Amino acid sequence: MKDGNTTEANTVNSISSKISENISKVIVGKEREIDFVLTALLSGGHMLLDDVPGTGKTKFARSLAKSIHADFKRIQFTIDLLPSDLTGIHIFNRKTEDFIFRPGPLFTNVLLADEINRATARTQSSLLECMEEKQITVDGQTFPLSFPFFVIATQNPIETQGTFPLPEAQLDRFLMRISMGYPNSEDGLEILSRYQSGDPLEALEAVCSKEDLAVAQAQCDTVDVHPVIRKYLLSLIEATRTNPEIRLGASPRSSIALMKAVKSYAAIQGRNYVTPDDVKTLFNPVIAHRIILRSTGAVQSGTGYSRGYRRAEDVLNGLLDSIPCPTEDFRA
Repeated sequence: MKDGNTTEANTVNSISSKISENISKVIVGKEREIDFVLTALLSGGHMLLDDVPGTGKTKFARSLAKSIHADFKRIQFTIDLLPSDLTGIHIFNRKTEDFIFRPGPLFTNVLLADEINRATARTQSSLLECMEEKQITVDGQTFPLSFPFFVIATQNPIETQGTFPLPEAQLDRFLMRISMGYPNSEDGLEILSRYQSGDPLEALEAVCSKEDLAVAQAQCDTVDVHPVIRKYLLSLIEATRTNPEIRLGASPRSSIALMKAVKSYAAIQGRNYVTPDDVKTLFNPVIAHRIILRSTGAVQSGTGYSRGYRRAEDVLNGLLDSIPCPTEDFRA
């Protein structure tokens, strides 16, 4: 790709703009969050939403699935949920005298894992293979998942009683972790206006196909990351390993995840090259949940925007301020 206005970049921008505008018919005033979710989707990753109930997390997931004409399933995670409830089981067919596989709700395109931290670690771990390998193994038999397979998991940062914090291995499967946040007064009035005569989600229609999404995802891979940008990105990752406030820094997998994310984010913006601002924009959403801070009286756990997680963001913002940002022309 030689030009910043290439057909490939414009195609990704066109598709993502259609999806974003469609979702915005239901989700008001969250264009930045929509861009982040589309970035995770086009990067082949998954999204973790931390926020209190009622901020639109479920409608967000449903709106995305409808917009790309994809299958959608929602799982309410509870303490008694078993791995087989997600993956499916083999049952005995008396007519054929043979075992047949009955697939579980993981066999879908867009999966909403609602309040994922309310399930036990055993049940949470059943998501590891499907999120990483895009396949499910049951009783030694492996079943591939259809494209796309995108998990949107939610957590409530306030209500922590009876929850099981996500272990590092599970958190690492999520490309990004964000919060929806409350709407401002203007957006709040717009929400009331839209929902006065019904639910806009019911009238939402698809604006692209899964095939279009596959094309866009492949084109994101062609986005150029200048060597100077790669060096800047890596310097930020390495800084998390030497910072005295961080006990466990970001892994090499984290650096790959950040590079994939910034490539997709740049394509969504209509560019075929990554800028330092792309890296700075996504550094916190991609990395904050992948580091462990040294204990200072604030417990860092998988419970969302708790004191520990806010502190992780503050530490990473400090790294962004302390490491010089390159200022060259990075167009390919």
